[in-house]
Amino acid sequence: MAENLEYYKAFYYAAKMGSLTGAAGELSISQPAVSQALRQLENSLNAKLFVRAPGGIRLTPEGEVLYGYVKAGYEQILLGERKLSSMLALDYGELRIGASDMTLKYYLLPYLQDYHEQFPGIKVTVTNAPTPETLNLLRQGKIDFGVVSSPAYKEGAFQVLPVREIEDIFVAGRKFIQYKNRMLDFKELEKLPIICLEGNTSTKSYMDEFLRQNGVTLFPEFELATSDMIVQFALRNLGVGSVVRDFAEEYLEDGRLFELRFNKMIPRRQICIVKETGAFIPRAAEEFLKITAGGDKGGE
Repeated sequence: MAENLEYYKAFYYAAKMGSLTGAAGELSISQPAVSQALRQLENSLNAKLFVRAPGGIRLTPEGEVLYGYVKAGYEQILLGERKLSSMLALDYGELRIGASDMTLKYYLLPYLQDYHEQFPGIKVTVTNAPTPETLNLLRQGKIDFGVVSSPAYKEGAFQVLPVREIEDIFVAGRKFIQYKNRMLDFKELEKLPIICLEGNTSTKSYMDEFLRQNGVTLFPEFELATSDMIVQFALRNLGVGSVVRDFAEEYLEDGRLFELRFNKMIPRRQICIVKETGAFIPRAAEEFLKITAGGDKGGE
């Protein structure tokens, strides 16, 4: 290959335009500069590529063969440049987010709506997974950032931006009305049928650790996949549900559920935007993070 790819650029436009003057106009250089570039290319390839023709130049058979390949390659480069410009203008691209059910429902959705309205050409992929899985996806580079609930990350490994407080509570229905308005000790939970999340989630891990520090070990009656299902089980009086307040708020307000009160506060946690320290953030993700910086719509 010739040392200077600019020779191929001159070759492409000379063949396309059929004249040195036309190529010079496309390249915004002088005609002698085009001629010099073509001579350099012919010398490096040891082949005659053009011959004079009425009104300009035409390719030799050798030139025709080379042009077929150069044309395909150069036009792919031009297409790539146009795609890149579209990505930078946010007319094209992909946004990859990892989020749990809670962070998606009670924080991300309003921002995703705004973002899609502003940039409809951006494909948005939300991988719905518990916080630990979201952090693993972030480490593997499969998402641009995660929206998770604390605490579930190692300081230093990630850049963490708290964006909204969340509150863990225990809720129950009318079957457990004797506990309403009573000040309870957490130890009393051991006597109750508990409904909580299953598996490796930050919410379950947080509550298990908090209760352990207070000398309480629970053996749940039901372990469910989603907090929405915990609320539904509690509405049917199947037990006392351990949930983040947002999931039960509607039913607490209309009286179908009530919140158990304890003689010690459960410390509040936070929803956080998490990025891997030092990782590249694509343009589409950068713009989404700018939108989230404009206000806490997750609290609406």
